[in-house]
Amino acid sequence: MEDALRSTRPIPTILLSSAFVSTVLGGGGPRAAAIAQPEALSAPRPGSPADSTLATALLAIEGEPLTLEGAVSSALDHASELERAQASLREARGLTRSERGRFDPEIFAEALGSGEELPSASPFAGADVIENEQIATATGARMRLLLGTEIEASLRTTRSETNSAFAALRPQYDAAGLLELRQPLLRGFGPSARSGLDAADRLEDAALARYEEARASVREQVEETYWDLYAAERDLAVGRLIRDRAIALLGETERRAGAGIVGPGNVAAARVFVSEQAQTVLDREESLDEVSDRLASLMGRRPAQGLARFRPSDAPPFQGPLEDADALVAHALEANRSVRAAEMVAASYRARERGARWDALPSLDLVGSLGGNALSGEGREVIFGSDTLRTELSGGYGDVFTQVSERRYPTWSAGVQLTVPLGVRTGRADRDRARAAADAADAEALALRRAVEEEVRASHRELANGAARLEAARQGVEASQEQVRIGLIEYRSGITTAFEVVRLGADLAAAEQRYSQALVRTAKAAARLRYLTYAAYPPAGSGSRGGSE
Repeated sequence: MEDALRSTRPIPTILLSSAFVSTVLGGGGPRAAAIAQPEALSAPRPGSPADSTLATALLAIEGEPLTLEGAVSSALDHASELERAQASLREARGLTRSERGRFDPEIFAEALGSGEELPSASPFAGADVIENEQIATATGARMRLLLGTEIEASLRTTRSETNSAFAALRPQYDAAGLLELRQPLLRGFGPSARSGLDAADRLEDAALARYEEARASVREQVEETYWDLYAAERDLAVGRLIRDRAIALLGETERRAGAGIVGPGNVAAARVFVSEQAQTVLDREESLDEVSDRLASLMGRRPAQGLARFRPSDAPPFQGPLEDADALVAHALEANRSVRAAEMVAASYRARERGARWDALPSLDLVGSLGGNALSGEGREVIFGSDTLRTELSGGYGDVFTQVSERRYPTWSAGVQLTVPLGVRTGRADRDRARAAADAADAEALALRRAVEEEVRASHRELANGAARLEAARQGVEASQEQVRIGLIEYRSGITTAFEVVRLGADLAAAEQRYSQALVRTAKAAARLRYLTYAAYPPAGSGSRGGSE
């Protein structure tokens, strides 16, 4: 916006207007002008004629009054930038929950019934056609630990019935309980197992930091735009005043020309001055409306019905003493949310790199299990030749569950599994790609830290020089006022022309523009510094309109 301000034409202000009113148009003659000019040409202060005239001109501008905090509050409620940041934060939190869910325990259960008929030619089959029916069930729980350990506990049962004459149990109940463990020792171990979760955690931290940064950014954008609106409104007010005074100056010059005191060149210069000021007022009205529209977009609402623009109710505040630049840089690098977000993104890539380093290794897993088997059912007699046989087993599902829990018929296993991909190119490529992405993220975070430090120091310099800049601008205004005062006296005396008065008026306008920009520039630098340091620099208060003038 500062570029936009610099691109506008010089701003004739209330000081030049007051000079013209008091001298050229006052009708009091040279004596009255000499008495009125010193006060009229002084820098506007609360209670001075110039201050009251400017206040009147400002009140004539239509618009909805708006405080700085009101603008910030509305923007924080409706800014599209914040809505996007919130959506990104919700997405990041969803990714974290998804990755965390990979380590949640889960239970499983299944049941399957089946039947079959098998023709047989064996005298030991027990029937010409063997009819088997079976109901198999499996229940259990499994989970994966952060070290990559996979644990599963299961209980599998089978209820079988057959028409075979040699079946000693009908129905027959089989069960097997098993606790299985797989522990990766290379690929899939530790950092590899949790790299997705670690990366998601860091991305969520980055999204949260970006959301907080977006809030700070919205506040900073609103504050800077608000001061642009303040400057644009002040420029319009003084532009209207100077246009009206230029018209009056033209009338005075024409009367003097009619009396033969000045020539037609003076009238032409005055007319050019009127034309320029009329165009300047139009330009400034458009500029004011453009800044108001930009502020409305940030706030998410338009001015009240029937009003074309917003009008600032607050004025640039006085900026208090500054901390040392190095201290502010330290605050910024520690608290700035843009820096934190970049660092969290880099940390996310580093987490994936650590996992990729392990995944580039061969697969070596330690496997083992402990379990137990069980058998039960309803015993029946089996006739085999001249012998009648009967099993001593008898029971139901409860019996097999007891046998499994007691590990009456125990089972166990232990061993290792090794897999070595020839070349290991895929794993190494993934590792190298993850390392390159992490290095790039680290470089980006470092670049951002340097950029933040540079901006903090630049804003610190602007604030540190703010008082001196304002004083220099004030002295320039006073010097230009003296030039106008002398020029008007010489014009009255016939020593100089209206063209020279107009030129001196333009010089005073430029001096007043620099004074106005010095006020706004300091306020905008303070807003930028608060954004960069995440409010480590004290927040701005708001002053009265007259006091800031």
